[in-house]
Amino acid sequence: MSSQAAGRVVEFDESGLEKWSDAEEFAVTAERIAEYAAATNDPIEAHRDGLVAPPVFAIVPVFEAMMMPVIDVAPLDVFGRVVHGEQDFHFHRSIRPGEVLTSRAKAVGYTSKSTGSTITILVECRDAAGELVNEQYLTAFFRNIDAGRSVGKQAPAHRFDESRRAATPFAVVEHHVDDDQTFRYSPASGDPVPLHLDEQVAKDAGLPGIIAHGLCTMAMASWGVLTATAGSDTHRLRRFAVRFAELVFPGDDLQTRIWPVTSADGVTTYAFETVRGEDVVLSDGLAVITD
Repeated sequence: MSSQAAGRVVEFDESGLEKWSDAEEFAVTAERIAEYAAATNDPIEAHRDGLVAPPVFAIVPVFEAMMMPVIDVAPLDVFGRVVHGEQDFHFHRSIRPGEVLTSRAKAVGYTSKSTGSTITILVECRDAAGELVNEQYLTAFFRNIDAGRSVGKQAPAHRFDESRRAATPFAVVEHHVDDDQTFRYSPASGDPVPLHLDEQVAKDAGLPGIIAHGLCTMAMASWGVLTATAGSDTHRLRRFAVRFAELVFPGDDLQTRIWPVTSADGVTTYAFETVRGEDVVLSDGLAVITD
C-alpha cells in the first residue's frame, strides 16, 4: 500500500529504541488490590480480599513507566492518534500485598502497517530483590500514521486460529459492564483519561459517549478464564494476551469464549475472545495455564 493510502507520513526516531525509562516504584497494598478487584467485578475471593493481585492488576505498578518510551520514538503531534492496540502479560509470579515493586520500560521496535503504525514497548516489573515479577509487551497503535518502515522487534505473536470457531467453546463466561464501571476503574487503576469519565470530552472526540477502559475489559476476561480453566487460582497463569478490537461501553453485556489449544509438559494453552453479541471486542486472546 502506498504512503498516501496508509495515511500521514511521519518519521519515527530509531535512536529512541532500546532506551530504558527511569525506574518507578510502587507499594502494593491489600486495599488497592481489593479496590481493583471490585472495580473489575472480579468474583475471585482471594482477589476481593486483597490476598493476591488479579492478573491484570500488573498494569497498575507500571502505569507511570509504560508510555514514556513512546515519546522517545514518536513525535508529540501524533499522540492524538494513539490507541492501546495489544497487551501481553508474561507472569513469573503473582503480585502480593506488602511488597514494593520497581518498573521500567523501553521501546523495542516499530512497524508500519496499512492502517497505521505500531510501537512495541517492553515493560519489566521487579521486586525488592531484583527478581522479575512480570514482563509486559504493550503495543501502541497510531491510526492512519505511516512510519514508512519497520525497525527492531515486535511483541510475541498470539494470533487466534479462526478455524477454532467451528468447535464448541470449552467454556463461556458472562460479564456485564456496569453504568458506573469507568468511575470505579479509573481510581483503582490510576488511569485518569477523560474519555472514560467525561461524556462531553468523549463526544468531542467523535465517540457516542464514555467508553470503558480496555484493560478493565481485559481484567474481566482474565477472571473469566481463571474461573473456567484454573480453579480461580491466579498463581497458575503464566501468560495472558489480547488485542483490543472494538470499543466497549457502560451497560454492555459481554461473553468470554474459551477453547483449549495444546497441553504438554504440565501446561495448557487456551485461545479466547470476548464478544458483545456478534462484535469481537477482545480478539487474539491467549492464556497459558499450569496444570
